[in-house]
Amino acid sequence: MNRDKNLPLTETTYYILLALLEPAHGYIIMQKVEELSNQQVRIAAGTLYGAIENLLKQKLIQSVDSEDKRRKVYVITEKGREILRLDFERMKHMISLTEGLL
Repeated sequence: MNRDKNLPLTETTYYILLALLEPAHGYIIMQKVEELSNQQVRIAAGTLYGAIENLLKQKLIQSVDSEDKRRKVYVITEKGREILRLDFERMKHMISLTEGLL
């Protein structure tokens, strides 16, 4: 089986995609990533917006309409969900293998 060119995801990208299972704007994404990661991952604004641009180009997220015209809101796409699922399955396999060997 050939691995998708988008895999493996970086830790930051993984958390951003998880955060965007519900629509959110940049500041909310930053807060959710920190919360989801147990305060282990903190994203600076510049890093976040660079990641957002890449995720948009890869069609893993998309911009959605928002009532607040000052903020751009993003959400994960079906392709993004599939990539997230595939990376989750990849990590589960690694954990299972490691548990068996340790």
